[in-house]
Amino acid sequence: LNPKVSPFQRRFVGEVRRCEEMEKTFTFLQQELRGAGRVPGPCPESPRAPAAREALRVQEQSEQLAQELREVTRNRASLRGRLRDLRQYLHVLREGQRFTSLPAPLGSPPRPRALSEREPILDPSLHQHLERKINFVTGVIHPWRVTAFERLLWRACRGYLVASFVEMPEPMEDPASGESITWIIFLISYWGEQIGQKIRKISDCFHCQVYPYPESEASRTDTITGLQSQIQELSVVLEETEQYLAQVLDKVALALPTWRVQVQKMKAIYLVLNQCSFDVTEKCLIAEVWCPVQDLTQVQDALRQGSYQSGSSVECFVQRVPTSESPPTLIRTNKFTAGFQSIVDAYGVASYQEVNPAPYAIITFPFIFAIMFGDVGHGLLMFLFALWMVLYEDSPRLRQGTNEIWQTFFEGRYLILLMGAFSIYTGFIYNECFSKATVIFPSAWSVATMANHSSWRWGLTPVPPAQLPILPVGTDIPLSAPSSEYLATHPSLTLDPNVTGVFRGPYPFGIDPIWSLATNHLNFLNSFKMKMSVVLGIVHMGFGVVLGVFNHVHFQQRHRLVLEFLPEMIFLLALFGYLVFLIFYKWMKFSAADSLVAPSILIHFIDMFLFTSNTENRPLYPGQVPVQTALVVLALASVPVLLLGTPLYQWCRQHASRMVRLGTPVSTGEQEPLLEGQEAGNSVNATKEDVESGGHSSDAKHLDFAEIFMHQAIHTIEYCLGCVSNTASYLRLWALSLAHAQLSEVLWTMVMRNGFTRLSYVGSVVLVPVFAAFAVLTVAILLVMEGLSAFLHALRLHWVEFQNKFYVGAGYKLCPFTFASDTWE
Repeated sequence: LNPKVSPFQRRFVGEVRRCEEMEKTFTFLQQELRGAGRVPGPCPESPRAPAAREALRVQEQSEQLAQELREVTRNRASLRGRLRDLRQYLHVLREGQRFTSLPAPLGSPPRPRALSEREPILDPSLHQHLERKINFVTGVIHPWRVTAFERLLWRACRGYLVASFVEMPEPMEDPASGESITWIIFLISYWGEQIGQKIRKISDCFHCQVYPYPESEASRTDTITGLQSQIQELSVVLEETEQYLAQVLDKVALALPTWRVQVQKMKAIYLVLNQCSFDVTEKCLIAEVWCPVQDLTQVQDALRQGSYQSGSSVECFVQRVPTSESPPTLIRTNKFTAGFQSIVDAYGVASYQEVNPAPYAIITFPFIFAIMFGDVGHGLLMFLFALWMVLYEDSPRLRQGTNEIWQTFFEGRYLILLMGAFSIYTGFIYNECFSKATVIFPSAWSVATMANHSSWRWGLTPVPPAQLPILPVGTDIPLSAPSSEYLATHPSLTLDPNVTGVFRGPYPFGIDPIWSLATNHLNFLNSFKMKMSVVLGIVHMGFGVVLGVFNHVHFQQRHRLVLEFLPEMIFLLALFGYLVFLIFYKWMKFSAADSLVAPSILIHFIDMFLFTSNTENRPLYPGQVPVQTALVVLALASVPVLLLGTPLYQWCRQHASRMVRLGTPVSTGEQEPLLEGQEAGNSVNATKEDVESGGHSSDAKHLDFAEIFMHQAIHTIEYCLGCVSNTASYLRLWALSLAHAQLSEVLWTMVMRNGFTRLSYVGSVVLVPVFAAFAVLTVAILLVMEGLSAFLHALRLHWVEFQNKFYVGAGYKLCPFTFASDTWE
């Protein structure tokens, strides 16, 4: 209610800033926990938003813990750095002793001596000839810099030094990167102070850690002893520091999840309160919210309880405010209907009180998917996968998966369950299980009857059983077989249903399994599935047009029943409903006996639009041409009604209302608004000027009429052309069903059949990898790829062909203020 007020000038900006400061502290605490290898868990329960006094306590405790963590972490880092330096210094002294106890260099007079750490690096007799003092520079260097460091030392000092490098016995942490590195210890002996200054400068450039090196053996021994005692003391202090740090981190890990939820809830409340209008005189907040009517009593009870618990002297109340704004849409769903509603919402959120297509999609969407995916085996696998997700839907491992694809499958588990169940049903209709026909009932075709009452040339002697043709289960096996000469010239034999006893009636359920052995089974199934797709598509579109009636009646637009619904149904049924009638009429009138003289429906349908008749294509029924002509004229006559009906009605209604306004005086006894400054149909925060500026002049009325006419013209063109294109679009049911069946058959033929026919003495061993390959390809290609393809096509048929007939989807969702648990995790 205060969009013009700066965020920094709103009422509760200080409280929001305090919440943000606490969130910064929580972020620091969480970083410290992760740095220690601990992951803060979710909040075990949903705490309430803290009161002001409790929020101050949370702020104090969190800042105190953060300060303790900073001090302890800083002390631990200092102790670790000091301990690391002492250990490096100890290793440098030990390795330096080994270097300085080497035998005398070449050129010195030989003398017998025992190898000892106390022996000097130079012979004492050589000191008489050398007036220069030998000095040492020792330290550690990163192993990556040793080569460059040694090369630069040699070039800068011209060889007036002796450098020795050795790896440290144990790896140590790099303070810059935190990695564990095996450092390199170097000991450089030189003559002359100028060379020593060069060596120290080069060591600083290479970030070497240089340590003092005592000259005498006794001082080195004393230094080593002192270092060992200091290291032992620092180790004890560091261990106690880490124990105290672990205790502080335990407190943080225990309290941080609850604190985060409490502060986030408190911040969310203050952000909402900042959007309210503050009344200075009454000292109260005014908020305008959308609320479902059936939840209004709960809101009143919550406000009453809030006033009582806070001890406020001003009682909270709820008042319904009339408004001209379009309300948001709230569609209550459960775990079963949420997946179907999300499909509809992806197309567009329903306008307020518009017919929701989701309940009907619960049946139509899985069924249309199953028409393209009809297979008993594949549908059963999909059904079992979804059933497993449904049975274990409360498992935290399934719910908290981080994979986005898995979350998509899990959220749509009930949709997948229905798609699998419907696919099993259509698979029985198509009689396909992994591309193979199942024999549930005996076949209705009799081969024996065909053999006994046909012109097939049969041999006079029975043929051994190995030479009998393969027949489906349930068919009668003849006593004799065709001769070899006849079979050589006729590789396939034709069953004639006109012969008495060959065809004994339709199969009880689905497709007869004998069609899987026929060479023309594709022609038979293609004709069946193509006509089935057209029939189902027109029924689906007609159902969408009928659903628009509920919108017209509910929104009190009964004129659209006559001016829109009736022309749309006439146009759809007169053209494409008549096509469905022709399909069923031809199925019922023509049998196998007169199938050769059956006319073509496609030719009749084309002649229907051309207002002609084809003498070669006999009519289906007497008087077909006049009936078709009348239907086309009726369909064409409905187009002008659909185009001009609604705009002319709106124009006449506006003209009549304008005449009434000119002839009737305006009443002054208007009802006073409930709140001061409020106009009817507007927000309590709107001014009189805002209401007046929103009025409509005569030009605006004329503009509205032009918009109505343009909108109706677009709707008419889209509907009339869409009836043609959408009917053809439903042929994708036939195409994808054919593609799925052929892919399944190719996979069986190329994999499993080869595995069965090429079996030898190691048959069972060979069949294991063959079946593994068949199973992997079935899941990857037929279940995943083909399933996704059928899902997308079913989605398109619902969005474009079905919902486009009645669904606008121009609304917006109600996003209520909520403390959902997943929001704060």
